Amino acid sequence: MTTRDDDAARRLATLQGLYFLVTGIWPLASRETFERVTGPKVDFWLAQTVGVLVASIGSVLMLGAGRGRVGAELEVLGALSAAGLGLVDVVFALRGRIAKVYLLDGAIEGAIVVGWARTRRK
Repeated sequence: MTTRDDDAARRLATLQGLYFLVTGIWPLASRETFERVTGPKVDFWLAQTVGVLVASIGSVLMLGAGRGRVGAELEVLGALSAAGLGLVDVVFALRGRIAKVYLLDGAIEGAIVVGWARTRRK
């Protein structure tokens, strides 16, 4: 039987939520600094769209953690969003389509996925 470490899940949801909220808002708040770090974007509206979605996910994770309700739905949302974003970061950075700095984000996303797996214990 697998149970979940609720305290660890709340902490992870809070941390991931904060990370997603900050990184999601960044392209909306300052195109100049965002592009200085991540490289120029032809269709900046795509970065802003992803930012809105990432910030939304982060807000929901933080809301659930704050209410002490990090159920299976938030756990899956947290793990799959981190896995998807991390995979995109690594694949496209290694192909040279996006800046290598995205490998750092990919590593952070990977650590988040591992964190979600570790909130489960036997």
